[in-house]
Amino acid sequence: MASAAEQLASNLNFSTFAKAEDLKKRLWFTLGALLVYRLGTYIPLPGIDPAAFGQAFTRHQQGVLSLFNMFAGGAVERMAIFALGIMPYISASIIVQLMTSVVPSLEQLKKEGEQGRKIINQYTRYGTVLLGMLQAYGIAVGLESSAGVVSDPGWFFRISTVISLLGGTMFLMWLGEQITSRGIGNGVSLIIFAGIVAALPRALGNTLELGRTGQLSIGIVLAVVVVAVAVIALIVFVERAQRRLLIQYPKRQVGNRMFQGDTSHLPLKLNTSGVIPAIFASSLLLLPATLAGFSDTSNLPTWATTVLTALGHGKPLYMTLYAFMIAFFAFFYTAIVFNPKDTADNLKKHGGFIPGIRPGERTAEYIDYVLTRITATGALYLMFVCVLPEILIAETGVPFYLGGTSLLIVVSVTLDTVAQIQGHLIAQQYEGLIKKSKLRGGKRGR
Repeated sequence: MASAAEQLASNLNFSTFAKAEDLKKRLWFTLGALLVYRLGTYIPLPGIDPAAFGQAFTRHQQGVLSLFNMFAGGAVERMAIFALGIMPYISASIIVQLMTSVVPSLEQLKKEGEQGRKIINQYTRYGTVLLGMLQAYGIAVGLESSAGVVSDPGWFFRISTVISLLGGTMFLMWLGEQITSRGIGNGVSLIIFAGIVAALPRALGNTLELGRTGQLSIGIVLAVVVVAVAVIALIVFVERAQRRLLIQYPKRQVGNRMFQGDTSHLPLKLNTSGVIPAIFASSLLLLPATLAGFSDTSNLPTWATTVLTALGHGKPLYMTLYAFMIAFFAFFYTAIVFNPKDTADNLKKHGGFIPGIRPGERTAEYIDYVLTRITATGALYLMFVCVLPEILIAETGVPFYLGGTSLLIVVSVTLDTVAQIQGHLIAQQYEGLIKKSKLRGGKRGR
């Protein structure tokens, strides 16, 4: 039998949406904020020769800067003020979350609720500034080393580049927080989502053009379409999959009233870590190549050149390390965001227990056992979704925007945003039902 929420969701229609004024305001705010972001990706960095930079980017885009250009919504390709994108904020967030598991003071802040979360968010902003400054300075030095790209090299260019790129990142961080609080969906994820979606039509057009000119066979183009559809279907299925642990609550007496025992469940997502492992693994793996992307590699030692070549996009070493790091971060991030011991303690505090499992430490061990098994399955799923399209891209030259990481981000963010919209609509229907019941009750009272 369908639950009440499912019954309400099945009855959602356009009239319900038309009455949800708060939801419409949130949607318009989100669209407006994303439009501002897209406009910012076209504001060029001062002191850059666009033609010379375009040639330099073309030489390196397939092996080095594709991922970062995708996350930045094409701003790297144009070397805009949003070229750093939101990646420093994501990296800082992950680093701070990792530190909360090893630094006792940060772990204590995490347990203090809203006040502790605000302090941790402030530390994340400080980390974003630090990482953004380092990355912006590295980009400035790299641009200067590329012949003809910078019109007037020197400290003035470096300082102006750092200020421009860091300012763009901080603005995007603020914009993402505003979308989260005043709009719909996760702001940071939607910013990355908007950049990828904006480039998807061009990527599809380029793929079809390669097929039309004969550079790609019709069979390969059809294979790309089939693989993309299959990967999207797999992502939707796995991202909605849950392992539900049955939770029972005993009978209890409150005053003179006896409450019957209740039954609930503890949902464990098959992929608890989401898209974080793929993003973080890609960022770390392409970091050495990014630092050398616009630099003069002729002066590097032989071993460094060999390593950079082996870490090129599509190379066997790159694929192997990519898969390994995805699996590692899937387990590591899951261990940070979900603590079986805390969950078991909360169940014990409220009288809940898993049938056949003793409350307390035994429950924590059982939850950890189940979580480890489903995380292993989730890690294999992430490896398959991210690595298989990468192999296809490396072998066929299909645009990077059709890769597994981009599809994973687009589908995951879409599912999350649609779920939030549905939640607002269901809340709107509940409010309508409550108002109707109050009106009927008032009429009967009179």
